[in-house]
Amino acid sequence: MRPKKSHIRSLRSRIFVFMIALVLFAFVLIAMVTVYQYNEQAEDYHNERLERKEAQLLTSIEYALLDVDAPVTTGNVGSILENRLFEIADIQKIAVSLYDLEGKLLLSTNTDDTQNRGRDILPKDILSQLVQPNINRIVTVEDGEHFLTRSSYLLIKSQNNKPLGILYIPYFDDDSLNDAELKEFLFRLGLAYLILLFVAIAFAFFVSRFITRSLMNITQKMKETKLEKRNLKIDPIGAGRELYELVESYNNMIDELEESAVKLAASEREQAWREMAKQVAHEIKNPLTPMRLNVQSFARSFNCDNPQADQQIKDFSQTMLEQIDTLNAIASAFSSFADLPKPNKEQLNVSEVVKSAIELFANQQISLESQNQNIHANFDRTQLIRIMTNLIKNGFQSVPKEKVAVISVSISETEELVRIGVKDNGNGIDVANQSKVFEPRFTTKNSGMGLGLPIVKTILDSYGGRIFFETSSGYGTTFFIEFSKN
Repeated sequence: MRPKKSHIRSLRSRIFVFMIALVLFAFVLIAMVTVYQYNEQAEDYHNERLERKEAQLLTSIEYALLDVDAPVTTGNVGSILENRLFEIADIQKIAVSLYDLEGKLLLSTNTDDTQNRGRDILPKDILSQLVQPNINRIVTVEDGEHFLTRSSYLLIKSQNNKPLGILYIPYFDDDSLNDAELKEFLFRLGLAYLILLFVAIAFAFFVSRFITRSLMNITQKMKETKLEKRNLKIDPIGAGRELYELVESYNNMIDELEESAVKLAASEREQAWREMAKQVAHEIKNPLTPMRLNVQSFARSFNCDNPQADQQIKDFSQTMLEQIDTLNAIASAFSSFADLPKPNKEQLNVSEVVKSAIELFANQQISLESQNQNIHANFDRTQLIRIMTNLIKNGFQSVPKEKVAVISVSISETEELVRIGVKDNGNGIDVANQSKVFEPRFTTKNSGMGLGLPIVKTILDSYGGRIFFETSSGYGTTFFIEFSKN
């Protein structure tokens, strides 16, 4: 099922929407990358800061242990660092807790440590990891109410690399400054992209219009392409490579179309002349056959000594003259159809011209009804009389012999058009024949050549007018003609 034309988006609107969507997509993508980059930088910053604090703390503790004369063991490390640990924590601005190797709390410099308040023993999973070889440091991260808490667990070792205890260092990620900077950056980025969006809308409008202008030109040319007229080619100057190829294809099609039109016209003319020759031959043979028989009969029966010889010659001459008149009528009909009228407009009173055409049918029942007695139009007087004569004659011929033929002629006008109707009381036109009414040689009557209505149509076509009809079976047909007043 083909989509409706109204549901098909134009290429111009697609280009416009795509460019705007591209700008919005770029903004969202850059914003996501920015947020991700800020988070990564904050993560790296906090990790590096925690490592620096750990290194400073371990260095200070190592110096403190070097100042002790007695050997340092797991049992006395707490008493040795009891005073120095507070000094170090105060200098380093850091909270720290000291546990033995079994995870029992020995010292703590932060009584407000919410992370370890009431925690006298370290978790077993931490202890199990620290006792493994080559593991001297463990960092855990937990979600707090307003920030992340990084918990660092460090092994303290003696000079001979023996574990003495476990240091616990809580670190709180304070990203308030980074968050403020991030919001400010996103706000400025949003303003920049808002301005860019308006610029992109204007740019997309003009670019899409520029891109589709050539396509619209090609579309318009294709709509105007007709087989029966000379079509103009499109100038490819200024077109891109793709459009250039499209224009060249169209121009080549025009050349091929003109060649086909010439061949078709020649073929149609040849076919038309063949059909016309057949029709002329057929129509001429109809009166020639009785003429031949009449001549042969006259030759056999004529006797100059016969007292009725003069009457025989008179009857024979009358018959021959009638047949000659028939041949002359045939020749005139074909000549009228072949002689296409050339528009020769003149200002005339349509009502008076139609009335004079009706007067040619004396003693016939024809009525005339005109909306106005002074309906003026630019038309050829002779051709208008010719049209009316053909229509009225056609109306009389359509009425069967058992009925009295009655023709009604009506004239009306609008601001721009004149309409004339010719109504008969015949049998009407069958549905099967309605499409053939204006075809040459088509007729449903026993006499005539079927050229009357085609002649009328040909004349009206040359003046930009039209002919149409309304018919009702058993009640008759009304033929209407319309033409411009100018």
